[in-house]
Amino acid sequence: MGTAFDLVVQGPRIDDAAIAELARLCSATGSRSLAPGAVRFAGARRDTAVADACARLELDCACVPAQKRLEDYGLVAMDMDSTLITIECIDELADIAGIKPQVAKITESAMRGEIDFGESLTRRTALLAGLDASAFERVYDERLRLSPGAERLIEELKARGIKTLLVSGGFTFFTERLKARLGLDYASSNEPEITGGKLTGRIVGPIVDAAGKAEKVRAVREDLRLAPQQVIVIGDGANDLAMMAEAGVSIAYRAKPVVQQQATYSFTHVGLDGLLNIFL
Repeated sequence: MGTAFDLVVQGPRIDDAAIAELARLCSATGSRSLAPGAVRFAGARRDTAVADACARLELDCACVPAQKRLEDYGLVAMDMDSTLITIECIDELADIAGIKPQVAKITESAMRGEIDFGESLTRRTALLAGLDASAFERVYDERLRLSPGAERLIEELKARGIKTLLVSGGFTFFTERLKARLGLDYASSNEPEITGGKLTGRIVGPIVDAAGKAEKVRAVREDLRLAPQQVIVIGDGANDLAMMAEAGVSIAYRAKPVVQQQATYSFTHVGLDGLLNIFL
């Protein structure tokens, strides 16, 4: 016999008519509510019509092995900018410097996979040369916000003994504060060079780019003695694809099309805690 699948559908809201339509399309043997706006259909059949219907209804859908549980995983790794948090920190630093359009354009191009991330970070950081280091504190205090569902997800992961890794092409000022604030187990990112209280426009040490992210996920996974199938990675940009390939499950969170196409599941309408509905 093949693997039995359940269909998990979730979004801001889902009414009875939508539940009935989706149950028919996936030939479900039963359904149950998981939370407001989330339903699990048992014995689901894979069908492109289901995905089309969910897109029309503004719902995220995931066809998952029926017996998979969150406790089957030992590590959840996630990107920072536009994933764990709602902003791109370097773009906000650029805004304070008065050059946000120039920097944001490079950021977008890198996230779509049009230019190498390492090159994009070098170019963006160079544009920040001369910026007062106090801008980091301003961005953290005034602009940085956690993505919807972030705290609930992390609390649940910690309660179940699942390790957490924040791995970012951004800056350590932000990753280290988020690590302490949320009680994350590991964090890895880039260190900007600061001299005389101002950014020099250079990075200290090797750049944490796509390959660096993948290497960090692999190193933590091996340190925890986990198989790739026991790892979940969440990201949004092209530079997250390499680390996603190190995991058994990858989640494209409000991601660029290139990432949605290659990820195991995509979250467009729900928060990060949508992961809890997929793996009960």
